Amino acid sequence: MPDAGTFFHMLDPKFIAENRDLVKRAIAAKHEKRADVEAIVQLNDLRRKTQTELDNANHESKKISEEYRTSSDKAALGKRGGEIKERIKALEAEMRSVEVKLREALLWVPNIPHESVPVGDDAAANKVEKTWGERKKFAFKPKPHWEIGTKLGILDEERAAKISGSNFLLLKGAGARLERALITYFLEVHTKEHGYTEIWPPYLVNAASMLGTAQLPKLEDDMYQLERDKLFLIPTAEVPVTNLHRDETLKAADLPIRYAAYTACFRREAGAYGRDTRGMVRIHQFDKVEMVRFAHPDKSWAEHEELTRNAETLLERLGLEYRRVLLSTGDMSFASAKTFDLEVWAPGVDRWLEVSSCSNFTDFQARRMNCRFRDADGKVKFVHTLNGSGLALPRTVIAILENYQREDGSVEIPEVLQPYLGGHSALKPN
Repeated sequence: MPDAGTFFHMLDPKFIAENRDLVKRAIAAKHEKRADVEAIVQLNDLRRKTQTELDNANHESKKISEEYRTSSDKAALGKRGGEIKERIKALEAEMRSVEVKLREALLWVPNIPHESVPVGDDAAANKVEKTWGERKKFAFKPKPHWEIGTKLGILDEERAAKISGSNFLLLKGAGARLERALITYFLEVHTKEHGYTEIWPPYLVNAASMLGTAQLPKLEDDMYQLERDKLFLIPTAEVPVTNLHRDETLKAADLPIRYAAYTACFRREAGAYGRDTRGMVRIHQFDKVEMVRFAHPDKSWAEHEELTRNAETLLERLGLEYRRVLLSTGDMSFASAKTFDLEVWAPGVDRWLEVSSCSNFTDFQARRMNCRFRDADGKVKFVHTLNGSGLALPRTVIAILENYQREDGSVEIPEVLQPYLGGHSALKPN
């Protein structure tokens, strides 16, 4: 695991000590076996004890220095002063060691789920909050997207595997244009209608950025790393965009801050494939438009609802049946306090596919990043951070291909996308 460095603002050790049962329930609910509340409390007690001893030693050293100038027994004071300086060096070394251990222990404590989040071991405890749209009816058996894409000549799985290996994507012709059209459409709606500022961030980030948004240390094995350069390929635009304000103090008047960014995303997805060995459901590199918000703590739950509605609006305009799912404690992320997944129905693979995950992290990421704001009362507080996919590809492409397919192999293009595809109303086989 990368060095914890200057990070010390996870869940406050004092809060953990005063709310042990609450924190332990959160740890159990999120199945975090590496978190140890009692060890954190003990390390924090040791840190405070060591700090007190260090303060006392520094005070005595200062006092000896003052007395030395007028003392007639400089030899004795000099000897005592030397002993105190050695004691200070030892205490400072002990303090550094304790702080590193405490920081690393705190990095494994997950965020506390909001009281509205259902408690459960896995996705079986998730709660469907609403469903929108009508199920498409077909006079034929709907085909999966890989058959549609192959017939249209827009998906080439064999060459993708030749170039990079299994579970990589290669779109061509109208398929590549459809992907680009969706990205452009999403960004235009978010920036022109929803009030987001577009960001074009780096795709490589340092460990501090990954620590700040809590991909590290929890998800390190799922990340692509460039060890020589000590950089990581981003798993989502959330990482670089949220870290824009790391170690900054914002103005209350500037909140909320809303950013939208398109990036490619890179994930190992080790052991996560199962039945997703064909097509575009689960791949190592995929495109996504991400929404990120920095909000006042008093308004973050309203911001969470609005963020989720921003993503839902896109699905409604595309005419895709979707459902909003409230994730349970056992299915939500390490850093999230509450998450809604938006899932679209894909008739060809006969299942719901997640195309957006909208989360409120409360002050969890902000503490790790030391991102604060000065409130109207003059006090400096931690902001709340939120993010959501708006939307993720290529699963949105899958939903369009499978829901808008025709028996002759062509695919109708949703009306809102037609201006981005040269006015064409359908994708047709070559």
